[in-house]
Amino acid sequence: MASKLKISPNTLVAGIKAPDFSVPDQDGKMVSLKDYKGKRVILYFYPKDDTTGCTAEACNLRDNRPLIRSKRRHCKVT
Repeated sequence: MASKLKISPNTLVAGIKAPDFSVPDQDGKMVSLKDYKGKRVILYFYPKDDTTGCTAEACNLRDNRPLIRSKRRHCKVT
């Protein structure tokens, strides 16, 4: 018997549309998810600066940049 996955309203799941939100970028400019409507977006979160988990996740994203670029369509990779 298959179990049903319980997802809280605050949980992000790959492939499911994320709720709109706004956050400041590295220059303090507010950026909203709706600014990227119609585009593919990778949301990258990490728990704390300068931790091994943060570093490993950032390195994985960096190391897979060529793969991400090869799979993209109408997606800006910076």
